[in-house]
Amino acid sequence: MKNLKTKIFFYIASFFFCFVASAQVKSYSLAIETHTYDKKEKLKIYCIRPLNFNPEKEYPAIVIFHGGGWSMGEAAWGFNSAKHYASKGIVAFSVQYRLQDLDKNITPYESVLDAQKAIRWVRKNATQFSINENEIAAYGWSAGAHLAACATVFDNLNIPDEKISSAPNLLLLKSPALSLLHYRNFQKRLLGKINVKNISPAEFVSKKTPPTIIVIGRDDTVTPLKGSELFKKNMVKYSNECELVIYDGVGHLFTPSSEPDDGWPNPDEKIRLDAQKKMDNFLRKHSYIK
Repeated sequence: MKNLKTKIFFYIASFFFCFVASAQVKSYSLAIETHTYDKKEKLKIYCIRPLNFNPEKEYPAIVIFHGGGWSMGEAAWGFNSAKHYASKGIVAFSVQYRLQDLDKNITPYESVLDAQKAIRWVRKNATQFSINENEIAAYGWSAGAHLAACATVFDNLNIPDEKISSAPNLLLLKSPALSLLHYRNFQKRLLGKINVKNISPAEFVSKKTPPTIIVIGRDDTVTPLKGSELFKKNMVKYSNECELVIYDGVGHLFTPSSEPDDGWPNPDEKIRLDAQKKMDNFLRKHSYIK
C-alpha cells in the first residue's frame, strides 16, 4: 500500500472483485435507496431491500464496507454484494466512508469512526427499515473488513457513553486486514491521532466479539494470513465462534499464488464461488438466510 502500483491494484481489485461477486445475483433489478448517515460529513449509505419487501415483517440486515486500502473506493463497489444479500432476504446497506487524504488531515482513523457511525445509524433506524436491531451483520473485504472488525472490537471507539452499539451481531470478513501491527509504517498514516495498536482488532478480541467467518488465501501478501490466524486464536481463547477458511494456492482476493497478488487481480473463480457459498451458509446457520 506504499506506492502507486499498490494503490492502482487496490482500485482495480476492489472494483473487479465486487463486480464478479454479482455472478450469482438474479437478473431482476433491486432499487437502491440513498440516505445520509452523517450530515456534517455528507456521508451516504445506500439501502437495497429484498424483493417483495413487506414492512410488516422483521428482517435481518447486513452492512457492507468496500476495500481500497483505506484511500480509495466508493459505496457503489458494494452494490452487487448488497443485491446478492437482498436477493437472499436480507436488508442490505453499502457504506460511503471518508478515505485517507493526509493533505486534508483525513486518516484511516476517520474511516473507522465512519464505519462505527454507519452501523449505529442502521441500528438506530431499525424500525424504519423493518430490521431486527439484534440481527445486524457486517461484511467487508480487505481494508473494508478491517473497518467492519474495528466497529465490532472497538465498540463506540471515541464515544464510550453512547448507548447505541456500533458492534454488529455477526461478522463476515474476506481477505481482511486484522492486525495492523504487521504493516510497516502504518502509524505514520494516522498523523498521531491514535496509536495503531488501538485500531488493530486481532489483538483486542474479547468475549463480546460476535460469531465471525473469515475467508482468505494462504499466500496473501497484502493482508497476511497471520493476522487472521491471530484473530482466530483469540476468538478460541474466549470460546467464541470463528470459522477461518484458508484457501491453498491463492493470495489476496483469491489471486493464484503463481501470480503477484499486489498487481492485476485474477481471482480463482472456483474458490471465489466457494467462499461466497461458505459465507452464505454462515448467514444461513445464524438464520439471516432462511
